[in-house]
Order: sequence, then structure tokens, then C-alpha cells
Amino acid sequence: MKIEPLITVRDVEASSLFYQHLLGCESAHGGNEYEMLTHDGKLLLQLHCWNTAEHPGMCDAELPVGNGIILWFRTDDFEASVSKVRKLAPEIVAEPHINQNAKQHEIWFRDPDGYLVVISDNMGDAKNQFIA
Repeated sequence: MKIEPLITVRDVEASSLFYQHLLGCESAHGGNEYEMLTHDGKLLLQLHCWNTAEHPGMCDAELPVGNGIILWFRTDDFEASVSKVRKLAPEIVAEPHINQNAKQHEIWFRDPDGYLVVISDNMGDAKNQFIA
């Protein structure tokens, strides 16, 4: 079994560029209604236009965007990922820090649609100090 997350977004092309710059992934579909983003040839994230009538029930405009969802990505180069986040200038929810429970570095922020996104290194990778 594989997980292939799909989120609904207001602007598929803008969100695609955001995630491509952030994650170093590639467009495997393209377009203004639907996008498939891949990394090393594997599907990483799907983006679908928010207001499409093609799939009834896909999203409810009455509910907050991404309520209860965290898009969590692990990286082998946390400092480079933080640099990419800073260049994109999203709303930062939690500055780079060490999660003492998982012993990993994390940064929490919002994507252009308001989804909560976390970039972390691997569990146990955190040193005693973090230099931002």
C-alpha cells in the first residue's frame, strides 16, 4: 500500500511552483485544475483545483482549509530546507527548533492556501543545538 495525498488548492499552478521550490520535486502532470508532483520518480503530492465540480464532495467551502491536516516532509538536509522556506516567505508557525520527543529538527509554516506544513530531519538526527 502507498499513500498519495491530494489537497485542494485555489491556484494549482502557484501551489505547484511553491512545492517544487520547497521540496525539489517535479511536475508530472501540470495544468490549472490538477497537478502531480513527483520526487525521484515517485508521486509525492497531488494538487486539485478547489472549486471543481468534477468530484462532488471533494471539498466543503464551509469548513476551514486543512483543518486537522499536517503535511509533513522529512529531509536529509534540514538547513537547506529551512533556507528554501525562508526564500518562499510563508507564515511561520514555529521557527526551527528541536522536538525533544523525536530528537529531530522541525520548522512549521503555512502554504499559500493555509495548510500546515512541517519540514523535519529524521528522528534522532538533532544535535544538542541548532544554528538557524
